[in-house]
Amino acid sequence: MCQPESLKTITHCKCSPTTKPSQPPSPTIHTPFFPSPPKPHSALIETKSIADISLPMILTGLLLYSRSMVSMLFLGRLGGLALAGGSLAVGFSNITGYSVLSGLSMGMEPICGQAFGARKHSLLGLALQKTVLLLLLSSIPIAALWLYMQDILLCFGQDPDIASAAHSYVLFALPDLFIQSFLHPIRIYLRTQSITLPLTYAAAAAFCLHIPINYFLVFVLQLGIRGVALGAVWTNLNLVLLLVSYIYLSGVYEKTWEGLSMECLRGWRTLLDLAIPSCVSVCLEWWWYEIMILLCGLLSNPRATVASMGILIQTTALMYIFPSSLSFAVSTRVGNELGANQPDRARVAAKTGLCCGFLLGLTALGFAFSVRNAWALMFTDDGDIVRLTSMVLPIIGLCELGNCPQTTGCGVLRGSARPKVGANVNLGSFYGVGMPVALWLGFYLGLDFKGLWFGMLAAQASCVAMMLVVLGRTDWELEARRAQQLTGVVADIDDNKKINVVVVVDEVNNVERRRNHVSFVSKLINCNC
Repeated sequence: MCQPESLKTITHCKCSPTTKPSQPPSPTIHTPFFPSPPKPHSALIETKSIADISLPMILTGLLLYSRSMVSMLFLGRLGGLALAGGSLAVGFSNITGYSVLSGLSMGMEPICGQAFGARKHSLLGLALQKTVLLLLLSSIPIAALWLYMQDILLCFGQDPDIASAAHSYVLFALPDLFIQSFLHPIRIYLRTQSITLPLTYAAAAAFCLHIPINYFLVFVLQLGIRGVALGAVWTNLNLVLLLVSYIYLSGVYEKTWEGLSMECLRGWRTLLDLAIPSCVSVCLEWWWYEIMILLCGLLSNPRATVASMGILIQTTALMYIFPSSLSFAVSTRVGNELGANQPDRARVAAKTGLCCGFLLGLTALGFAFSVRNAWALMFTDDGDIVRLTSMVLPIIGLCELGNCPQTTGCGVLRGSARPKVGANVNLGSFYGVGMPVALWLGFYLGLDFKGLWFGMLAAQASCVAMMLVVLGRTDWELEARRAQQLTGVVADIDDNKKINVVVVVDEVNNVERRRNHVSFVSKLINCNC
């Protein structure tokens, strides 16, 4: 019996061979670590993100700077010999010890920053363990060098009494190497997770205890210069204990810390490839100022020039707190975005950071010009020293105009795991350009003290120029792929792709079976017709 006409029409519309059944949507392969291109990222929002990290770091830097000034005040109360010996000891320890530990610790910065962005939290704890172990091992030869500090200073013609006082200071500062081996990595561990406000609170608490600790050691126990050294060690120990307590009580460690592992004894090549160039870059810049002090001793009025150089180095150290804090923030932001495979956002972070660096440079320039006639009077009333300092301060302001953006650029290079490029830039600018210009102007052309600082200006100008060229030619997509390799995300993606392929094959098979079923029903209906 034939079907009614209306039913035939309906059946023909739905199942006729001339009309193909609707196709289900094809399944897609999901790659969670390679999302779609990011939406336009506002520079204003990025500025706020950078400020949230850098402002607490600025406060922390100012607190640490104030702490060192308090130590110098206590040395000054002990007399001229203690002040000279302590200053010499601080300079020697900075050159041979603290600069090395600070530079080596920066090797973990790109690893932690990119791993946090890629949500590979376990890598942060592993990098922390490796870096602490690296710094502890590096402290052994540094400590051996410090033990023979007096002999080294005497070989360089230093006054025996000053060398003896400096040696006494350094001997009691030896435990600080052990403490710094934990302090530097912990600060980077927190900073790369954008946790900076607790660093400020801890530094403030440690600073509040620093003054009574020094008074107790120096005047109550009458340890003299040894008490000042122990006071610095004690304050750093308090800072480490406060930070460790915060990490434990806040639960920050839960995602990143999987306990002490033998894994920290393997795979050191990546860390060393980042730590050694970072150390070279930091040391090259730190050592420049110490070389400048030595050169001042060869000028026409060494007493005034060395004293003025000391004031100016303290001034540049104060001004450096601001671009260095910005550099740390930009490094964190760039590293986090590259680790999250967001090259466009990393590019915005770098550009925004550089703009902030230029604004900081203009601010520093204005500050140097405005205080040039009064700044030295805060330290001394010696006419020659005041004249030299006021003469050079505008040059320092011009130096900061280049130093602030180039320091920020170094942060971009650290965040993108390119410390070798930063080391090459510093080597070429400071020692390939700046040093020859300083020697030529200061000694050959007779510009004396001013010529040395014009050499610094030439170094900073060439440094910022090379840095802008390097950053302008950066392939951010390539840097994002390198970040995936550094954090081990590539291997995870390959595994996910294999799983997704299996899922896709199963979905395709299901679709094919449904299609065959529809075809069979259609043929059956037509046959009934």
